Amino acid sequence: MSSLVIVFPKIEDGKRIRDILIRHGFEVNAVCSTAAAALGEMNNLSGGIVITGYKLPDMFFTDLKECMPSNFEMLLIASNRALSAVEGTGVVSVSMPLSTYELVNTLEMMQHNALRRKRREKAKPKVRSEEEQRIIDKAKNLLMDRNHMTEAEAHRYIQKCSMDSGTNLVETAQMVLTLMNC
Repeated sequence: MSSLVIVFPKIEDGKRIRDILIRHGFEVNAVCSTAAAALGEMNNLSGGIVITGYKLPDMFFTDLKECMPSNFEMLLIASNRALSAVEGTGVVSVSMPLSTYELVNTLEMMQHNALRRKRREKAKPKVRSEEEQRIIDKAKNLLMDRNHMTEAEAHRYIQKCSMDSGTNLVETAQMVLTLMNC
């Protein structure tokens, strides 16, 4: 689950929201009354959601959005009139008067989307450096020359050896080069 930081000008409002969220199984990391305090808390966390009101004592929500770490999303709780200014800012919002059902569902949706993004990011293939690619290509060329393999067969061979030995492709290519250059 992602971290939750609540920031409202009246600390009592933030604590009420925290209590609602805790009753619904969320873990709240911090409740703050200023944007500066919230930013300090966010810098100590690895990512999550900041729940805030429209205007804080030291800045508006738009200023907080610009200053907060990129691994945080914002959930704005404000009146319908204030929410009209939110469109197109990338901020998720819930209108006042606050519905517990709407707040909980919106947070669950935001956390689910953050988890999906994290998984997608993790699944992206790692970009190899030129040196690593050179080692792989050299091992493939050696296999092609000595064992009369095609480029695809040499690649599949290194790939299979890599999977069988539990090492990455570059390490396996280095082993092939070491063993075949004896």
